[in-house]
Amino acid sequence: MQKLTLIGVVAVLTLGLAGVVSVAAASPAQPSPPTAKELLFDVAFSPFTAAATNNVRDPDSPFSVGDEVVFHDQLFTDGTSAGDEVGSCVIVSPAPELLSNCTLVVRLTDGDITGQFATSPGPAPKPIALTGGTGIYRNVGGDATLVEFGDGTGTLTLEVVSLAPRHPGLSSN
Repeated sequence: MQKLTLIGVVAVLTLGLAGVVSVAAASPAQPSPPTAKELLFDVAFSPFTAAATNNVRDPDSPFSVGDEVVFHDQLFTDGTSAGDEVGSCVIVSPAPELLSNCTLVVRLTDGDITGQFATSPGPAPKPIALTGGTGIYRNVGGDATLVEFGDGTGTLTLEVVSLAPRHPGLSSN
C-alpha cells in the first residue's frame, strides 16, 4: 500500500512540475525596460544656406515650397570637438510662417544617430524625434531638443533610449 501511495505522490509531483514547466515555456519573456542616456552638446551652427529648388518663384517671398535649407553644424563637449550634425529642411509652407520638415544625422565617434523634426525660424526650442542609428546607437530611439541662442551657438540635448532589436535572431555581428 505504501508503495502505491508513493507512486501516486511521485506521479502527481511529476505532472505538476511538467505543468509549471510548460506554462513557463509558453509565457513570453517580459521585455526589459529601455535604458536612457542623456548626451549634451554645445553647437556651433553653420552659416544659413538655402537652395532654391522650386523654379516657380513668388516674387514677394525669398522661399518657395520645396526649397531646402542645408546645415553642417559642429558639436562640442567641454570645449572639445565631439562630432557634427548634418541635415536638410524642406520648406513646406513659406507663408504666413516659414515651416520646414527636417532630417538630421548626428555623427559621433561610436556611431550615428538619426532624427526628424518640424521647424520654423526663431529661438523656440526645437523638439526632435530620434529615429535610429548605427554603431553603438544601432537600436536607439528617443527625443532631443535643439536650442538656438541667436549668436550662432546653441545646445543639443539627446535623450537616447536603447530599444530591443526588432529581430534579435537576425544579428549582423
